[in-house]
Order: sequence, then structure tokens, then C-alpha cells
Amino acid sequence: MLNRFIYSLLFSFLLSLALCAAEIPLLKKLGAGQNILEYVKEHKDKGGTPTMGGLGFILAASVIALIFCGISDRPFSVCVAVGVGYMLVGLIDDLLKKLRGKNLGLRPYQKILFQLAVALIASAYACMNGLTVLYLPYTRRAFDIGWWMFPLGTLVFLATVNSVNLTDGLDGLAGSSCAFFFLLLGALIALQGGAAMPTLCFCLTGALAAYLVFNVPRASVFMGDTGSLALGGFAASAALFSGNALMIPIAGCAFVLSSISVIIQVIHYKRTGRRVFLMAPIHHHFQEKGYSEAKISYCYAILTAVLGLTLLIPYV
Repeated sequence: MLNRFIYSLLFSFLLSLALCAAEIPLLKKLGAGQNILEYVKEHKDKGGTPTMGGLGFILAASVIALIFCGISDRPFSVCVAVGVGYMLVGLIDDLLKKLRGKNLGLRPYQKILFQLAVALIASAYACMNGLTVLYLPYTRRAFDIGWWMFPLGTLVFLATVNSVNLTDGLDGLAGSSCAFFFLLLGALIALQGGAAMPTLCFCLTGALAAYLVFNVPRASVFMGDTGSLALGGFAASAALFSGNALMIPIAGCAFVLSSISVIIQVIHYKRTGRRVFLMAPIHHHFQEKGYSEAKISYCYAILTAVLGLTLLIPYV
């Protein structure tokens, strides 16, 4: 089994490396450059950098995972379908931004409606197929919550997908955080006795590692909503279907920081007219404070790795 995990990670890395290298000149030729928000002055020199780079690593991870696992494992297959579905919605969003020539693709309500629909369907699937067990962090204990998984799963999907999307704001930030997240989630599920779902997680880890070759500062390509929405979908469904939904706030601490900082900023500003952070999400606050994108991304990745490793303690 260990060989399977290693080979899936390695082959995903190689395929993703090839696809990402191939897609960059193609995206440039198609004029798929990123439109930069005017108020983020640190990013003004990034305008025109190719986006939609998520196509390469998501396709690489999905293809290799399917080659290794097939479609016999239903939760695994549904997880792949959810991730690819989110990738397609993100692709539509990125394409609309390009066609309109500004940073506005799908309307917020359109994104939320799609996310809610997928969340409800995935949560109902989990309930109807007995995927209602929750592992308690830092223990080997688990309990069945039955149909309470329906509201919990819906919340997990909406929170995770949007939080990952918010984290994609600096070169290498979302990619490195997600790479460690999936690496540790895959290890955790494997220690719990899973096979197909860990393989998918390791495929995503390998594919993201290859993508980071082109995305570390200064980035040659951005993942766009094509990548960030897909990663959020994969993270939510893999954790939910394996019983590890409660692990997301710990292993996904980077995502939590992004979403919580935005919530705090919006609520405080509406109440007082003043800001808590110089800019939200909080990684932009750190950037305004003078920290480099590389340092911020590195710290986020290390924090994700360390907290994720603590979740493995009961199993080793």
C-alpha cells in the first residue's frame, strides 16, 4: 500500500509538471492574463500573469488517482466528481473575468447557489450511504451522528470552499498550504485504514508540488478560481467522506485564518467604520506590514504542516 501512495504522488508530480509547463505558453497565447485589483498596490506588477493554472494540477491529480483506484470505490469517485465540478465552475468564472476585462466573473449569488447545491447533494449522499461517522481530533474515538451530518456537511462545504478561495491571494500561499493539508490528511486517512481516498490526497499533494515550481514568488502562473474552488471541493469532500470533517479547522488553519480575518474585518468596519487589519484577508495585512510573499507563504505552510502532524500523534 505504501508503494501505491508513493507512486501516485510521484506520477502526479510528473504529469502535473508537464501539464503546467505546457499550459503557461498556451494561456499566454490565449491572453488569459490576471486582472489585478487596484487597491492591492503590491500586486500592480502582476497584471497579465496567466491564470487558470489550476487546470494542469487538478487534471493531473484526477487522472492519476483514477488510474490507481478506478471507480469501484464510490466515495472516492464522488469526491473526484465534486472536485472536477468545482474546477469547471472556477474555469467559467475565470473565463468570464477575461472576457469582461475586469475582476468580475460569476456573480457572488451564482457561486453561492452552486456551492450550496453541491453541499446539499454531497451531504445527502453521505447520510444515505452511512458516511456519518466523525473522528474526534487527537483521539482514535469516533461516533456516528446520523442525519446530523446533513447540516454539518453543508456547513463544511461552504466554509471550506470559500476559505480556500480567500487564501489564494499571494504567490505560493494557497498551493503550499493545500499541499501540506492534503499530505497530512492523506496520511491520517491511511492510518485510519483508508486506501482510495488517501491515494487521491497524495495525488493532489504531488500535483501541487509540481505547480509550485511555477507559482512560487515571482509566479509564472496563477491557479485562479479554476484551482482554488476545486481544491476547496476536494478538501471538503475528502474530509467529510472519510469522517475527518473536524480535522479541517486544525490541518486547514491557513484557510481558517483567511475567512475569520475577513469576517472580523467586515463586522468591525460596519459597526465602527474602522478596520482591525490593514487589509483582509490577513495575509494582505502581513504584506502591508512589509513581510515578503515568500515569507508569508512559508510560515503558512509550516504552520499547516506542524498542526497537521499533531493530528497523527494518536496513530503512531
